Amino acid sequence: MKEVLIGLVILTVVCTAVLAAMPWLLRRRGVQLTRTKFGLTLIFDSEDADGTPVRLLNVNGTFQSVSYVPEGLRFELACVYHRIMASVIEVTIRTGSIVTSSSCDNRTCPNCHIMVMGGGGYSLPKYLAAFVPAARTDVVEVDPAITRLAREHFFLDECLERTGAEKDGRLRLVTGDAWAFLRAATEPYDVIVNDAFSGKRPLGPLTTDEGARVLHEHLAAGGVYLANVRCACEGPGAKPLREVEEAFGREFAHVAVVPEWPDEPRKPGNNVVVASDAELPLPEGAVVVR
Repeated sequence: MKEVLIGLVILTVVCTAVLAAMPWLLRRRGVQLTRTKFGLTLIFDSEDADGTPVRLLNVNGTFQSVSYVPEGLRFELACVYHRIMASVIEVTIRTGSIVTSSSCDNRTCPNCHIMVMGGGGYSLPKYLAAFVPAARTDVVEVDPAITRLAREHFFLDECLERTGAEKDGRLRLVTGDAWAFLRAATEPYDVIVNDAFSGKRPLGPLTTDEGARVLHEHLAAGGVYLANVRCACEGPGAKPLREVEEAFGREFAHVAVVPEWPDEPRKPGNNVVVASDAELPLPEGAVVVR
């Protein structure tokens, strides 16, 4: 018994020493470790499939954001699902499906009011600020630590400085719960983007009739709802996507899904849900639900 107790003490001491040294070991490998509202957060650099340097944000074991590192690419979109969302927004603005002000050019005036639920690395908001002048975007992030990391490591401050988007009102950063913020909103949004996650779990009533109703009520006529639903498209792992399709299919006239992995439907991915009462031009690969 004495030997067992001694062994446990030694094991405890060794584990404590390893845990204490972990941040130092990670920094030696270029990994930044910090704690945020939703768990341990890692920031580190890598390369994409083409060898382009990228920076990744991992929260509680799940990748939450990716940003290009080279100076000329920092405001471009590294994730496929963000590119899909941006294409829907840009096509909608360009075709005039969303018009909230008749006094200016729909392509250049900041007359498309957008809400982004969840900041993360602020990839989509940076892109909108840099490349979509018609967008006026409110980004609601519940954790100020995440916004701080985006400012310091994911080039958010650089984007704000270079584009002037915060000063001219085209990009507003809000700290708070996105669902509470949306419920309290007094003016409708033309586009609502739901990209709020804690690890692998979506935040708020994303899959419920209540969530669909709240979102519908806060969209302008012909407005668009875009959501990132992380799961498989087929099989047991597709349950969250089926719930979203059913809830939003009961609330909106048109619902479609753009799968991240169309050739591997049982593989979990970042699938984009598009919902609107207007008939919209859809991205390539979109599957019409309703």
